[in-house]
Amino acid sequence: MFWKVRNITLTFERPLIMGILNLTPDSFYDGGRFLSPERACAQAIQLVQEGADILDLGAESTRPGALPVSEAEEFDRLLPVLHAIKEQIKIPISIDTTKSKVARRALEEGAHIINDVSGLREDPVLAQVAEEFHAGLVLMHRRGTPETMQLMTDYGDLIGEVMQELSQSVEVAESHGVSGDQMVIDPGIGFSKTAEQNLELIERLGEFKRLGRPILVGPSRKSFIGAITKQAPDKRLIGTVAASVLAVERGANLLRVHDAWAVKEAVAVASAILNSGKQVVG
Repeated sequence: MFWKVRNITLTFERPLIMGILNLTPDSFYDGGRFLSPERACAQAIQLVQEGADILDLGAESTRPGALPVSEAEEFDRLLPVLHAIKEQIKIPISIDTTKSKVARRALEEGAHIINDVSGLREDPVLAQVAEEFHAGLVLMHRRGTPETMQLMTDYGDLIGEVMQELSQSVEVAESHGVSGDQMVIDPGIGFSKTAEQNLELIERLGEFKRLGRPILVGPSRKSFIGAITKQAPDKRLIGTVAASVLAVERGANLLRVHDAWAVKEAVAVASAILNSGKQVVG
């Protein structure tokens, strides 16, 4: 299995790490830390040094209860950082956005991937933009918006309904000409899900292989971990590592995390064990 992101083909001999860089004042864990281009650039370089394979930039918070921001505000937060880092890092750059105009501008500036947490439900034109630039496209499952999503956790069949709704997102992308090898699916840990539902999604992650695309999981420091450990986001690293390792064991191909170094090391050891010690670490 592989993933085409513009002129780069990513393969999955090992799970890939997508490092999170939030350019927002209100993200649940690192909001406000990387607002200046200088700090954001330094963090981007650090994530690369820690072993991130992809860098994911987000300029609009998607945490539960977050309010939307305008395209202009998203541009103002994103573009200076994208300008600052695109010549300094060599790994693919992903843009976490639901807006086609933001996606287009970021791709024009050299980004490789669009990470759409709405699964094309907010702005289906985003798929047309991905097709035009031959960009990678992450399709995540979410119901509603950040303001409403945690009121939309009523499922008769969690796995079946999430898979069906992801299939609908794939169909929308295909109707705009996006090829299957450009797409990755994400079941949306923490989005329109209770803590118990998040655990079930990870436990049954292998069932999503039926969709035939690489699977991305984003467990990093989320509230379902806090529900178990009773720890605040800044003390949820060990829980994140545990969730990441088990997600890989159950079929995850990519992990979207804040702490690239810790997750990469843990996954390397877990993968070596799962492959009977034959995998070369490094």
